[in-house]
Amino acid sequence: MKTVIIGGVAGGATAATRLRRLDEQMEIVVFERGEYISYANCGLPFYVGDVIKERDSLLVTKPEAMRDRYHVDVRIRSTVTRIDRLKKTVTVSSEGKEYKESYDNLLIATGSSPIRPNIPGIDLDGIYTVWTVPDVDRIRAAVDSGKAESAVVIGGGFIGIEMAENLRARGLQVDLAESMDQVMAQFDFEMAQLLHENIEANGVGLHLHDGVAAFERTEGGKLSVKLSSGAVLTADMAVLAIGVRTNSQLAKEAGLAMNEHGSVIVNEEMQTSDPHIWAVGDVVQSTNRITGGVSSIRLAGPANKQARVAANNIAAVSNPKAGYPKDTYDGVLGTSVVQVFDLTAAATGIRETELQAAGKQKRRDYETVLIVQKSHAGYYPLATQMYNVRV
Repeated sequence: MKTVIIGGVAGGATAATRLRRLDEQMEIVVFERGEYISYANCGLPFYVGDVIKERDSLLVTKPEAMRDRYHVDVRIRSTVTRIDRLKKTVTVSSEGKEYKESYDNLLIATGSSPIRPNIPGIDLDGIYTVWTVPDVDRIRAAVDSGKAESAVVIGGGFIGIEMAENLRARGLQVDLAESMDQVMAQFDFEMAQLLHENIEANGVGLHLHDGVAAFERTEGGKLSVKLSSGAVLTADMAVLAIGVRTNSQLAKEAGLAMNEHGSVIVNEEMQTSDPHIWAVGDVVQSTNRITGGVSSIRLAGPANKQARVAANNIAAVSNPKAGYPKDTYDGVLGTSVVQVFDLTAAATGIRETELQAAGKQKRRDYETVLIVQKSHAGYYPLATQMYNVRV
């Protein structure tokens, strides 16, 4: 049996190694359009900040290690451009050549890509995204050169917050612009206020409810970032951390079932509407275990868990005599944690606003409680305040 995996980062690499542990004989081919597989996405901003000092520390598994240790055929710089479900083949473009590869079972782990909105000046030099190893190579090179003394970070999510902190740690003057009225939309508003205070206390200019309207180049060669309010921020570089878009076009063109948000619909076994095709990670929709509704959590944790489930089920259908049990993925709770300068902020479950959106307010079957307590007994040294919103 032959399994082809499209995408070699979190979900794809995890599925490949899990499959190999279950089946020593299976032929496994991984196509990755970039030149790196299985790298630490979450660590990228910290390499810019020199917290992670060695670049190789970001590379969890290299292609040659995957081939030598797991006997997985990893093909980097190879983009899958088409899935032919009837013939069970994929079309691959690599180094100017195109060829077809057959499969018995296919796993789609194409992930997502940073959003670059169509606003004036978005393609000017000095505007970066943070998603791949080459992305942070470019940002770190600009910082290491000493020519970048100031930066504007656009977006107050995980990546935006972490980039603001790490650029500040490198000595840059940093402004952070967020179109919403709070950073970290995953957190309740009361908790976000603590983050706002801490961000500003660490010397970052915080601009809330103020998205970017345009980028321009000043006569002195700097970037001029015009905000929706009319305010203008001037900096040597800008980092886009507005959000991501699901890489689902390949699945859509193959005729797989999709939801209205452009995510691939899968069952609890991570199987798509085609019984020979599975999908995991940012590209799929998940079930929220609290509301029962559709959720999309674009983090490595869910991607890796989904990949193990998919691999277990692919092994089960590929070799029925081996007796592998079917596996299921039960959905997401939305657990996340992030360092915000001096604070550690964590959340799990859903916020009050999400309950309201789900219609829970009509039944009044929830309440919110703000708890302020110390990290340990007050009589013991170094006790610090902890803030907790429970819904």
